[in-house]
Amino acid sequence: MVKKYIDEISEVEESEIEIETEEKKGFLRKLGAKRISIIILVIVAIMGVYFSFHFYNKYNALQTNSSVEAEKETQKMVLLLGKLIELPQGEVPTVATISDKSKLKDQSFFAQAENGDILFAYTTAMKAILYRPTTNKIINVAPISINQTQDLAPATKKVTATSTKSRE
Repeated sequence: MVKKYIDEISEVEESEIEIETEEKKGFLRKLGAKRISIIILVIVAIMGVYFSFHFYNKYNALQTNSSVEAEKETQKMVLLLGKLIELPQGEVPTVATISDKSKLKDQSFFAQAENGDILFAYTTAMKAILYRPTTNKIINVAPISINQTQDLAPATKKVTATSTKSRE
């Protein structure tokens, strides 16, 4: 009788185990392929919205801080140049990169210039420095001369010539 009782208990336990495994297998079957695909699509959509928002905010932050980034780049280039030549103190230079040397071929200061060279213009110290970052060399240094009387004189003559023509 005890043996019979033990056999019945083991049969009940085996049937409970079979029911549990069938329930686990049936969970995915109960959801169905359509529901699983909808759940996956919703998760992908949520992730897409999140990443779109995240990278849009990063893009906006870069756009607003572009001037800050430009200042950092200028400071970095000034430090590199400062190792090669004594720079004017207390002045931030105007920095320009040469992108088309053919447009500057008529100016003697840019005779040895190459595309990618950097021009540092110190307006207060009246000094221009042409620097080539690829070789880490200074190509040319020259004083800046602003001669306003010469610049204004031809313009005045042109205005006078125009006014005399208009009278005739």
